[in-house]
Amino acid sequence: MRRGPATVWRSGASAALGGDMGRTARPLFSSLLGLGLLLLCSWGCPGNAQRRPPPRKIAIIGAGIGGTSAASYLRQKFGRSVKIDVFERGEVGGRLATTVVQGQEYEAGGAVIHPLNLHMKRFVKDLGLPTLELSGGVTGVYNGEKMVFEESSWFIVNILKLIWHYGLQSLRMHMWVEDVLDKFMRIYRYQSHEYAFSSVEKLLHSLGGDDFLQMLNQTLNETLQKAGFNQKFISEIVAPIMRVNYGQSTSINGFVGAVSMASTDSGLWSVEGGNKLVCSGLLENSESNLIRGSVMFIEDKTKKRNPGDPRRTYEVVYQVGSETYSDTYEVILVATPLIPEIANITFLNFDPPIEEFQQQYQPIVTTFVKGRLNTYLFCAKCRDGFGYSTILTTDKSKLLVNSIGLVTSVYEPSYIQPSKDGSGIWKMFAQETLTKHQIARLFNSYIYASKQPWLAYPRYQPPQKCPSIILHDHVYYLNSIECAASAMEMSAISAHNIALLVYNRWNGYEDMIDQELLYERLKVEL
Repeated sequence: MRRGPATVWRSGASAALGGDMGRTARPLFSSLLGLGLLLLCSWGCPGNAQRRPPPRKIAIIGAGIGGTSAASYLRQKFGRSVKIDVFERGEVGGRLATTVVQGQEYEAGGAVIHPLNLHMKRFVKDLGLPTLELSGGVTGVYNGEKMVFEESSWFIVNILKLIWHYGLQSLRMHMWVEDVLDKFMRIYRYQSHEYAFSSVEKLLHSLGGDDFLQMLNQTLNETLQKAGFNQKFISEIVAPIMRVNYGQSTSINGFVGAVSMASTDSGLWSVEGGNKLVCSGLLENSESNLIRGSVMFIEDKTKKRNPGDPRRTYEVVYQVGSETYSDTYEVILVATPLIPEIANITFLNFDPPIEEFQQQYQPIVTTFVKGRLNTYLFCAKCRDGFGYSTILTTDKSKLLVNSIGLVTSVYEPSYIQPSKDGSGIWKMFAQETLTKHQIARLFNSYIYASKQPWLAYPRYQPPQKCPSIILHDHVYYLNSIECAASAMEMSAISAHNIALLVYNRWNGYEDMIDQELLYERLKVEL
């Protein structure tokens, strides 16, 4: 075993590289949400306590949006003297990725960013990345026999249609999601004041109290029924949105369901060139070392340290190509799902042992097809042409796909005109790889383009138990938050929380961790 990698690239060499798994349904009812942004302010170092010297070396395993934003926040907190190594066995960006279809790049992973995603907005602004607004298009909801709801491109007509079909349910949904988001956005104020949380449950409770924990531990269907929504609205509007965003239905937990419904708001956007550019940009700006290797073991070496050495150290054993190397670190962040299919990491000599992770992840296959959709299958009596840019499906559709939607490349203007004859480049989400026969049923003619299988997000099965954030004294698990809700912004929030948690625990700032009634306290202090 060698010590140190044969080749370590500075992150700048990857500047062209790179929960939300696709362009969500273009606003199904664009009047759904409208929140003002919270004003953020910043405090200095908590209290007057003397800070310890920073850790010498920090390891981050995973270079997706969580890992790269953690590298950025840790650099901000601990300064330039800390050596940060980021391990990535695949491409920088993780589940933010593009695929090439006939020479053009398209978003194959996380594709949309919400206007209230304040961390993502800050990253993009600081990195100077150009953006594309996502707009245009008309959505239809298909139940296997017919379109049960057809959106209009006219705002007023669309509102009237929603009222005609579902009464005031859409207005109730607007108010329900707005209330959830209003409480959730308190996290930005907490983090601006450097408060951190040691578990996902404590973080959620600080934002929404027992209501948020209840949402975490009951299904979305139960949550919405208790809130007064009828089953027709849930089945025809809510369930299709869950299917396109999370590959699951209203049996997911209520909290992730609220996150999913927020994605139907207007004002969605993406990064020109691909959202993965945020990850490579953060990695470069953090001046971290990118190690293109696969981590195999993490071992607690504290018992083997020299007498009188107070440091707790961990050894990371990893593989680059056919060579095996090792290095030691004082802090480790795991920023990739701890499941064998994604990160098969063994933890050695930990006391107590680090628990095994039983979380299952939902398989999703993204398929791009350039061709002419079989419009007769969805709309046998369309008089003026097909006219849809997105088709969502209900649980009863039995169509093999969760959604079908027209897409533009990561460099094109993003206004999507409805397709009159069904021709274009279509992006489909399905739980299994589609066969040629299945694609032929959906398309009159086509050029098979590309497919991308993912273990995209957790399989939500409430009551939901989130894994520990603190796996050991200085070993942290960033992806724990995915069990509450998986999204780009959720990973960035978790990264900021863990960076603050690492910093506060390292320096003994216990009064900055897991504080109750923060919202009321900060209102008084401000």
